[in-house]
Amino acid sequence: MRGRFGAARRWYGEHRRLARRTLLAFVVGAVVLTGGTVASVKWIRDTADGHLYSEADVPGAPVALVLGTKVEADGTPSPVLAARLEIARRLFDAGKVRAILVSGDNMNADYNEPAAMRSWLVERGVPAHKVVLDHAGLDTYDSCARAEQIFGVRRATVVTQSFHLPRAVALCRRLGIDANGVGDDSAERYAQTWWFSSTREKGACVKAALDLLSGREPAHLGRRETGVDDALRDV
Repeated sequence: MRGRFGAARRWYGEHRRLARRTLLAFVVGAVVLTGGTVASVKWIRDTADGHLYSEADVPGAPVALVLGTKVEADGTPSPVLAARLEIARRLFDAGKVRAILVSGDNMNADYNEPAAMRSWLVERGVPAHKVVLDHAGLDTYDSCARAEQIFGVRRATVVTQSFHLPRAVALCRRLGIDANGVGDDSAERYAQTWWFSSTREKGACVKAALDLLSGREPAHLGRRETGVDDALRDV
């Protein structure tokens, strides 16, 4: 009996110590994650500070960089994406940009964000030769990096939703583009989508910081493309 009782005590003690170590590791991990998130969000906001504008006040730039997001099953931009495109269209009509680079996901033949974005703009009066497509903007980091490395963009106005704008502007600026940004707030009426995306943005800031620290290359690179250069010519 004593042997059994002693073994049970040892088993209980070992598992209690294991539980304590697990709890400690969980607490330390949570503290590190929270600290990293807070630091990343602050860095994004500090980097973007002074470069976020209203549509009326944003300085002119050669190019508007419109970041892609969901396209509906029928090939039309979602309301959130259409709101971004409408801002870019108005900036173009006002002469605040002279070309529009639409950057998004073309994951397969049946899903093509840049083509949908271009069609939307052209249907509303933007000349087709002023809209340039980047089919490999798989995320914000890739869109910014490819705008600079592949399309030679040096100065741009970034257009996206306001909750996303600080990260987009900060990434573009750190990747070599003199970027300002204009954000859309009209999509706030889609309350659930807005809340989810705003919450998700904190984690995305951590990823953005890690991408920059690691210096990772975009998923797809390639040769220099002259589409933006051609669009900026007066033809």
